[in-house]
Amino acid sequence: MKSIGYTTGVYDLFHIGHLNLLRRAKLECDNLIVGVTTDELSESRKGKRPIIPFTERMEIVSQIKFVDEVVPQTNMDKMEAWRNIKFNKMFVGDDWKGSDKWNQLEKEFAAVGVEIVYFPYTQHTSSTKLREILEKI
Repeated sequence: MKSIGYTTGVYDLFHIGHLNLLRRAKLECDNLIVGVTTDELSESRKGKRPIIPFTERMEIVSQIKFVDEVVPQTNMDKMEAWRNIKFNKMFVGDDWKGSDKWNQLEKEFAAVGVEIVYFPYTQHTSSTKLREILEKI
């Protein structure tokens, strides 16, 4: 049986941390599906619109050789995503590990046979840091 992996992100100002996560995720599954957060969802969750527009971020991520399919992430309901995609593994940065939200999601996903896999968060770069630098220019 082929394993289907799923991960999500805004992928604004695509950087090495994004690439590392997608590379590691692909090593853990046969088919990697990536949810790219829409501009509207990002703005409602983070209070700011991504610098790179949604359609361009979708195109960038779809061209990464580790990615098999790209889908829009229009809400934060991970179980809804699972019902639509039926993934076996979900990949998340380890900055979320141990949080109340992800502890609960681990229980919910375990009940349907989905493994949550945490990858190390790239500390030295992030879209937030890149955005801060751009705003100073």
